[in-house]
Formats: sequence, structure tokens, C-alpha cells
Amino acid sequence: MKIFVKAKPNTKEEKVEKISETNFIVAIKKPPIQGKANTAIVKALAKYFGIASSRIVIISGIYSKQKVFEII
Repeated sequence: MKIFVKAKPNTKEEKVEKISETNFIVAIKKPPIQGKANTAIVKALAKYFGIASSRIVIISGIYSKQKVFEII
């Protein structure tokens, strides 16, 4: 399943907000430096879906706020 994520780094609290079936906004505390934000987004999504973080893979948008992840 592919999901589309809008990343919001450097926020005060971490949360995952569902916009539609495949669109989410993920707010995380980590800065977008050296992949820290991407790692935090994967962990937040894994917690939200109740799955292992190893099942979530980033497909595109590594350096962008608009990201595409695949859940396997």
C-alpha cells in the first residue's frame, strides 16, 4: 500500500494526522538534517499503524516535504 505524506519537521509535538485513506500529515520533532526527519517519520508511521518500522519504505521525496512511502 502506498501512502502520501506531508512532512512537518521541527514541531513541538509529534503526531500523525489522517487526511484521507492514503494522505497523511506527519509532524515530528527532529530537524530535516542527515535523514533524521525521515527516520522519525518512519517510526511515527509504524507506531500509528501498529507495525514494525522495517515494513515502511520511502519511495520518493527523500529531500522534499512531500513524500511517498510503501507499507509492505
